[in-house]
Amino acid sequence: MPRLSNAARVLLALALGAIAGLLLAWSDPALGARAADLVQPIGRLWLNALQMTVVPLVAALVVLGVNSATDAAASGRTARRAMAVFAVLLIASGSFTAFMAPSLLSLVPRDQALVDAFRLAIGADDTVIGRAPAFGEWITTVIPSNALAAAAANAMLPLVVFSLFFGFAATRIDPERRARLLELVQAIADTMIQVVRWVLLAAPLGVFALVLAVCARVGLAVLGALGWYVLLLCTLYIMVTVLLYGVARLVAKEPVRRFMVGIFPAQVIAASTQSSLASLPAMIDCARNRLGYPLHVTALVLPMAVSLFRITSPIQYIGVVSFIAWMYGLDLSGLQVGTAIVLSALISMGSVGLPGQVSFMTNNLPVTQAMGLPVEPLGLLLAVDNIPDVFSTTGNVSGDLTATAIVNRLEGA
Repeated sequence: MPRLSNAARVLLALALGAIAGLLLAWSDPALGARAADLVQPIGRLWLNALQMTVVPLVAALVVLGVNSATDAAASGRTARRAMAVFAVLLIASGSFTAFMAPSLLSLVPRDQALVDAFRLAIGADDTVIGRAPAFGEWITTVIPSNALAAAAANAMLPLVVFSLFFGFAATRIDPERRARLLELVQAIADTMIQVVRWVLLAAPLGVFALVLAVCARVGLAVLGALGWYVLLLCTLYIMVTVLLYGVARLVAKEPVRRFMVGIFPAQVIAASTQSSLASLPAMIDCARNRLGYPLHVTALVLPMAVSLFRITSPIQYIGVVSFIAWMYGLDLSGLQVGTAIVLSALISMGSVGLPGQVSFMTNNLPVTQAMGLPVEPLGLLLAVDNIPDVFSTTGNVSGDLTATAIVNRLEGA
């Protein structure tokens, strides 16, 4: 009998926790409340274990991402154009999601009683949810006066800004010292990723505890809320994938039908493997043999895209914070939304290539914390993340080939 993957075990834990919690809520609500009180600390401990890795991992990934991007851009004009295209597409993806996610969620009926029960069930601390700062207050916190204090306070935006300065400064020092420094930073990132992997081995237990507590207190409605979340992400992924055809038409001057037919084999591989890296040979074949792009473009841009560019990352990060804000009845300010867009683009550049579950927690945690939102719902959202991942990978591969088409057009111009 084949061994279950960790993602399959997490989904199984979600199902078992939901069944156990719903049975307790139906048969004896008082017993269900006591059981929820008993298991809730287990889920909280699991989330705490994940949170303890966020600060060093995010700082290390941003430093490594800056240096990888700088090295890539230094390799020639084509690479610099590709980096610029990646950055513009990431910001555009985040901006589109910041507008569409709240619009789509506004169409969903929201039950305040369900939200109150949900908040109680996951044990979120109301003090975590802060007011939106005024512009003058916000701008003074962007550059930290003390980077260690920012890290200790989980202030993600100042920490990322410091990491950006650190990463760019590293590109200006002696090459040998830079190599040794980046080797140390890479070792820190690898170590934190290993810790996250250990913690995620306990994900079935943590998810079981979280789901049981929520279902025992809230009942069947919590599964409906998770269903709305999955539907939201799948819809956003599909919308952005479709919009990429328009981008290829308008910017790269690719006829829509030719581009759709040209990239379809790579999209099929992406949907079946759920891996952009595994889809790279198919992407190169589509770009070279079906779309006719020259070798010097495809051989450079597509490997760069797989290493540095994931267009659906901002969709996920901003979709998650939008859903949590909707669940809690909060309106994110323009500054918060702008911060989320910039953070999602920066963090995604450094985290491409991480395994799905590792990427979900290590990237969504800092963006959610930066918005002043509770992180407790992330444990539940992790459990269903594999469902929209098919559409996410398809969108990423479509974005990689769209970026290649744009760079090819710019090279021709």
